Amino acid sequence: MTRGRIVEVEAYLGPDDPACHSARGWSERTRHLHGPPGRAYVYRIYGLHWCVNAVTRETGHGSAVLLRAVEPLAGVELMRRRRGRVPDRQLARGPGNLCQAFGITGDEDGVSLSRGALRILEGPGVADADVFVTARIGISKAAEWPLRFVVRGSPFASGSVGRR
Repeated sequence: MTRGRIVEVEAYLGPDDPACHSARGWSERTRHLHGPPGRAYVYRIYGLHWCVNAVTRETGHGSAVLLRAVEPLAGVELMRRRRGRVPDRQLARGPGNLCQAFGITGDEDGVSLSRGALRILEGPGVADADVFVTARIGISKAAEWPLRFVVRGSPFASGSVGRR
């Protein structure tokens, strides 16, 4: 079993967000992005890496939050085996690395995030002052939109922003 604390996410707002997969409409690939909320939307990028999102809005809207980085809390040895020889702070830094560390694949596309093996549970709150908001990264459309949220000071967040 692996467990961690989410320290970085990016929001994708739905059909009016040109960077969101739902902006191109419904497809078999994006069917789980369109709801219901509380489900995983898992897809492959560049034909290599899995990415996991939490679907957030009502069925048919197609919006989600991409998990970008997680601080490992349990199952670190298993994450190390899955990821190879990388420093612990990089085990689940970046969406593809996160999925590899946690063993998330396309098999989890559409699963409930409130029960089962892949769950997002409520944890200790983070004060607004401890969240750094930036433009999204790694995309070309609407990249400047301030929809990336990072726990300030986290060494597990991607890039240097997490350590500000």
